[in-house]
Amino acid sequence: MTANLYPKSTSFGYVTKKMKSFYDAIKLNKMTKHSTRMALAGNPNAGKTTLFNQLTGARQHVGNYPGITVDHKEGFFSHDSKDISITDLPGTYSLTAYSVEEVVTRDFLTSQKPDVVINIVDASNIERNLYLTTQFLEMGVPLVIALNMMDVAKDRGIEVRHEKLSELLGIPVLPIIARSGEGCDELISKAIEIAESDFSWQPRDISYGEDLDESLLEIVREIQGKPFLEADYPPRFTAIKYLEHDDEMIRKGQVADSGLADKLEKIVSKVSDHLQKTTEAYPEAIIADHRYGFIKSIVRQGVLAHKFDTDRLYTSDKIDKVLTNRLLGPVIMLAILFGLYQFTFSWSELPVSWMEGLFGWFGGVVEATLPDGMLKSMIISGVIDGVGGVLGFVPLIMFMFFGIAVLEDSGYLARVAFMMDRVFHLFGLHGSSVMPFIVSGGIAGGCAVPGVMATRTLRSPKERMATLLTVPFMNCGAKVPVLVLLIGAFFAEHKALYMFLFTILAWFVALVAAKFLRMTVLRGEATPFVMELPPYRFPTLRGLFIHTWERTWQYIKKAGTVILGISILLWALMTFPGLPQTSQDQFETARAQVTANFSQQPDLLKTELIRISQEQSAATLKNSIAGKIGSFFEPASSLAGFDWRTNIAMLGGFAAKEVIISTLGTVYSMGEVDAEDAGSLGDRLVKDPNWNRVVAVSALIFIMFYAPCFVTVVCIAKESSWNWAFFSMAFNTIFAFLGAVAVFQIGSLF
Repeated sequence: MTANLYPKSTSFGYVTKKMKSFYDAIKLNKMTKHSTRMALAGNPNAGKTTLFNQLTGARQHVGNYPGITVDHKEGFFSHDSKDISITDLPGTYSLTAYSVEEVVTRDFLTSQKPDVVINIVDASNIERNLYLTTQFLEMGVPLVIALNMMDVAKDRGIEVRHEKLSELLGIPVLPIIARSGEGCDELISKAIEIAESDFSWQPRDISYGEDLDESLLEIVREIQGKPFLEADYPPRFTAIKYLEHDDEMIRKGQVADSGLADKLEKIVSKVSDHLQKTTEAYPEAIIADHRYGFIKSIVRQGVLAHKFDTDRLYTSDKIDKVLTNRLLGPVIMLAILFGLYQFTFSWSELPVSWMEGLFGWFGGVVEATLPDGMLKSMIISGVIDGVGGVLGFVPLIMFMFFGIAVLEDSGYLARVAFMMDRVFHLFGLHGSSVMPFIVSGGIAGGCAVPGVMATRTLRSPKERMATLLTVPFMNCGAKVPVLVLLIGAFFAEHKALYMFLFTILAWFVALVAAKFLRMTVLRGEATPFVMELPPYRFPTLRGLFIHTWERTWQYIKKAGTVILGISILLWALMTFPGLPQTSQDQFETARAQVTANFSQQPDLLKTELIRISQEQSAATLKNSIAGKIGSFFEPASSLAGFDWRTNIAMLGGFAAKEVIISTLGTVYSMGEVDAEDAGSLGDRLVKDPNWNRVVAVSALIFIMFYAPCFVTVVCIAKESSWNWAFFSMAFNTIFAFLGAVAVFQIGSLF
């Protein structure tokens, strides 16, 4: 059976490895701990992940737009002294394999068979949400419905009679408000009761009309009694998926028994041709119509009662008339974005200065405590100036993530995607591309890796590839500290404005690059865009703090692990092999001469000795492995205003963009002798003769757009191929270098 679950596939093969490792972990847990196994499933925006957080306290991202939960997540909690493991499945509208979320959800349920499935249903959109419920009934899963957002339904004048719905569906239906936890105890108690009962998986039958019902019976007769996916799916459920032309189910059928699979496909083809001639409709459309008919027949039997006029505008609709207005919407969006940066810079300025002072103090302690030598150099230059430069921006990152969490949890980011759809179509992209851009750092502070993965929701292969290749242009959380460093050093008087302008530039360049790709290597027609706009909600403080801390902690962990390791490695590359003995002797001779000449002038003697030590450190750095690499590229990089030291930092950025700061910190500290005079990295860059405002802008352009970090490159390769990953590195780097050269050459004229 396991062999059938994880065959290689061109469309969904990338899912199977993750799913298999997760399933293995679940199996291990089952052997080591006897607990009730529950699964949470439902539509996007129904409050599924909010309930998961409410039950487990897990620090998991909660988003108000589809596609945010790519993988299911597991948590543990206790209820009435019972241990419960609960799995948060991706939000999905159906169990037909049109997207990776649907494949993950369906295959988890069939392979793991949890003791009970809690189906989260949005009480304010009950008819749409029950479409997924009907498929759970057809699959036969042990089901409990959590009727969520009862407060929203009440505000809209909708009364849902959950007892009547429970009676008609024949399964427990319990009202809850996941955000506040109201009704959750009763829900879990009922779920445990179902899980501990003798309930066996019992598929329900729904009629799909005479033609399809006959074909379903014919397919079921062919399947029954044969080892054809029956261990995973009820025969009628398999038959329905064949009639819906479910590619994943058809592929699994070919693996299980190609002869029988061909026979089933002929039955489907026959009924499809007949329906086309008689009704001009495909089987999947008729199935969907009958499902909604089944739902309407239930709802109209006294399940819903409307207290208000159903045509009235709800609060969210009234807000949207302003915020998504064709003229006012974009202006408000830009104002909100600028306000976010103004908030971030103004509130984080003092904490950032405290962090800089802390690491400066720590460097002074090490300077005074440890004897001169390699260990002292590594700790000060490699660790404190390297990693400390990255950690110094933690307060700023935290404030920025908090602001983004407010926009996200309130539902406003979904409106941004809606408004940007019109713009994206002009550049050959799909409206669904907006979310990957935002996740990657479209408002600064995201990450290109989940942004690349979020492109899975795009159905058009060419639009998906164009999006996948351009999301790394966004200002991810790794680039933000570098941007803040250079903007703060050279444009301190207008930090928020410059950050805002460079964010707009990132969007513009990404869209132009996408247009270029869509006109050349990825030419093709644009596809239509439909997106659900969730209602506006007041974010909870708990949710905001969880989201802010989760992202900030990831940043801190990266600085303490990946960045620390790379910083030490780069310090070694910038230290060895050291100066030849003849050069060292020359510097010692120079010191002896200075000491003899200025022995009666202590202040001048100290100044001259510091100058010689700095020259020796600079010579040592230039003679190092990293120095030689940086010098090798200097003839070309000088066109963009970069000297050999800047080249070292840019090369380090290929591994991770945060490394640029740590490397600059190391490079510009290795010539320092007196730690008290070292100053912050920004001050050192301003004082350095090789840096000025033009060089800073040139560096910003290059850093924003050159090759993605190593992890993103690997992710691009997994989502497409290594050819596209290498193309991304080459295309982005050439584009960024040409842009930096243009900025420096033109800027130098003025």
